[in-house]
Amino acid sequence: MRLEDVGAAATLAAIAEERRRADRLRRTVDVACAWLRQARPPRHEAEAVVAFTKERVLGLFPDKEEVWRLVLAPRFARILDEFCGRGR
Repeated sequence: MRLEDVGAAATLAAIAEERRRADRLRRTVDVACAWLRQARPPRHEAEAVVAFTKERVLGLFPDKEEVWRLVLAPRFARILDEFCGRGR
């Protein structure tokens, strides 16, 4: 086996792992959003679900807190306001 082949295999493995984590992130966020919309829990329960989801997301991608803040936090805030009431 040549050194280039080893490097290519390592790169393919890293890409597959990144894809697996991205898929898990998408499923985690999608399930949390769907549950919040359908269950319409009290605000404090909904906020706990969002906090748990954030922990899971940052566990998958620890260096992406800025992405959470810019993309996912506003998405969850809209869902909480629409389906769980403002501060109820």
